Amino acid sequence: MNALAKISGQPVDVTPEGSDYDTVRRVIELITLDYRAQPSLEAIAAELGQSPTQLQKVFTRWAGLSPKAFLQAVTLDHAKRLLGTEKLPLLETSYELGLSGPGRLHDLFVTHEAMSPGEWKAKGGGLTIRYGFHPSPFGRALVMATDRGLAGLAFADGFEDQRACLDDMTRRWPNATYVEDTPGTADYIARVFDRSQWSAERPLQVVLIGTDFQMKVWRSLLKIPFGKAVTYSDVACDIGQPKASRAVGAAIGANPISFVVPCHRAVGKSGALTGYHWGLTRKRAILGWEAASA
Repeated sequence: MNALAKISGQPVDVTPEGSDYDTVRRVIELITLDYRAQPSLEAIAAELGQSPTQLQKVFTRWAGLSPKAFLQAVTLDHAKRLLGTEKLPLLETSYELGLSGPGRLHDLFVTHEAMSPGEWKAKGGGLTIRYGFHPSPFGRALVMATDRGLAGLAFADGFEDQRACLDDMTRRWPNATYVEDTPGTADYIARVFDRSQWSAERPLQVVLIGTDFQMKVWRSLLKIPFGKAVTYSDVACDIGQPKASRAVGAAIGANPISFVVPCHRAVGKSGALTGYHWGLTRKRAILGWEAASA
């Protein structure tokens, strides 16, 4: 099926099983958890109930590399940790890894504005936020919007995560009034994920709700080129506070508008894919999709 689900304006309960994202997510999880078994393409396909050829095509199209290449990258990452941080000998490292021996400037043009200091201090008081859950290329997406524009974008996998996801987002602005509006928020999914709708002539209006420091960090994230990544230190330097990497990391983690404000493009100093509020598996999938698309 097309990775971008068509939005009918009607509520959809779950991201359809068998979607491209679901396949990529399961492959990433399987390889990440079971890399020591060094699973073959055939074994992975059998686990997912798919043909090896189709699985190879879907994963490569999304991630820009084959399942085998991804497995090699995961294995190499662990090898560096074992040899460097844990200082294991080559032979022990090989056995530990299950071996026999020793993703251009973002095309999504965004205009944005911050809430006034008074509105931020009021924690959303007097603000009405509409919300709805919708299928997206990266799982169920919670869209939140005000009359000024998109105010929140988060992800959840399955029914059990949706309530926690909604609670997490509403806690950010506890005094706002929340109105469920699935049809009214559906258009944002296409605006965000359909690249044919990314246009300078029709910018996506975004409402960023945060502190002054968070606003500086989030604006810096908007400068990161599509398909590229920078470190937390790079962001800290960009906002003129080179010693504030830890605070920058906290601000990135508090970003309320996933994907649009690309916090997934921020990585650790070594290039490691460190924490992501909506899960490292999803971060890997998004970065892979961007690298392949770029």
